[in-house]
Amino acid sequence: MSSTLFHLAFPVSNIPQTKEFYVQGLGCEVGRESDTSIILNLYGHQLVAHVTDEPLTPQRGIYPRHFGLVFSTEIDWEALLKRAQQQQLQFYQQPKRRFSGLPLEHRTFFLQDPFYNLLEFKFYCNPEAIFGSRDFATIGDRTG
Repeated sequence: MSSTLFHLAFPVSNIPQTKEFYVQGLGCEVGRESDTSIILNLYGHQLVAHVTDEPLTPQRGIYPRHFGLVFSTEIDWEALLKRAQQQQLQFYQQPKRRFSGLPLEHRTFFLQDPFYNLLEFKFYCNPEAIFGSRDFATIGDRTG
């Protein structure tokens, strides 16, 4: 495990549904839990789901907000994809390959949890594209 972990808190409306999606569906491990919050271990990173009474509404597209993981091996990306399919999780965008033939080429899919949070899972064919390849202005499906 890295000495630095990523932490993300996000809204949900129901802890049992959160566990169904993130634990049974994605395979997260449960940490501490209360009636209004749950800590989840997603591949060594800390997710904290907090129940909110505010209305949760779907986004119109994947921008501006989503979160997820960048896998360092394609086999791990494929394993999570297979798990998501077997668990019948809701795909917001089906698996696809972006930027074929370019240094930015990567595989990606998006899931939507029961609370409209969007999760993206990627594998870059060229690891330097994760933070580098600055000669390209393309980021996601937008340019800029």
